[in-house]
Amino acid sequence: MSVLVRIPTPLRSLTQGQAEVQGEGSSVQELIENLEVHYKGLKERLYEGKDIRRFINVYVNDEDIRFLQGTATPLKAGDQVSIVPAIAGGR
Repeated sequence: MSVLVRIPTPLRSLTQGQAEVQGEGSSVQELIENLEVHYKGLKERLYEGKDIRRFINVYVNDEDIRFLQGTATPLKAGDQVSIVPAIAGGR
């Protein structure tokens, strides 16, 4: 099952400059594992140990996976996954 993955600018060097890629997987975890096969180094940039880095937000159809089932969040054909690095700022 194919899902659309939106890649943030800092990670596009790993996807040959592509802002969006197609990925396969029945869960977010499986999707990231499969993306790693095609885009070496992506998983390393997203994970810290067994978990997604705390400053990386992953959304499935605009819902934060932290409030769903984390990386076990199921995916279905046509879903859209967005990888968004957290941005700190302000005064």
